[in-house]
Amino acid sequence: MFTGIVRQRGQVVSVREGRLVVETAVDAAVGDSVSIGGACLTVVDVERGRLAFDVHPETVSRVKAFTGQVNVEPALQAGDPLGGHYVQGHVDGVGRVRSVDAEGEGRRVWIEAPSDVLRYCVEKGSVTADGVSLTIAALDDSGFAVALVPHTLEVTTLGTLAPGDEVNLEADVLAKYVERLASPH
Repeated sequence: MFTGIVRQRGQVVSVREGRLVVETAVDAAVGDSVSIGGACLTVVDVERGRLAFDVHPETVSRVKAFTGQVNVEPALQAGDPLGGHYVQGHVDGVGRVRSVDAEGEGRRVWIEAPSDVLRYCVEKGSVTADGVSLTIAALDDSGFAVALVPHTLEVTTLGTLAPGDEVNLEADVLAKYVERLASPH
């Protein structure tokens, strides 16, 4: 489990034959779970500041391509602060940036979201984009807006977003459970 409070970025070194290698300062050991761009992956090798992960075709089918810089978050440890929100690292879909507008010192970013993600979105609710915990500032029929503060723009990859860019999205897991419990079986 993760919080979506991303403090590190990594650089994708390679993706070959189901093996992803990321250069990062995150301290991890073989067997640890690490969120890479919002996807929970298991470390299979550690060597000189590089973490390797086996990426299953199921993961590849659900996430944007692993390229360039990625947000990196180690799994939550017992006793860690619970900032952000409960994040599983299970990407629900890929969204596309509709617009990026300056707003004071920050930015407002509109993201087109698949309907199976958008159904769980509520204004002032939580969503994860590329592994970053965000609050939904506004909604419409095809997407949602998030307000990004300068710190988020500086520390995460979200500061480089431009219209047309893809982002990995994870809906709030609590909304999924509420829907399941409220639906007749």
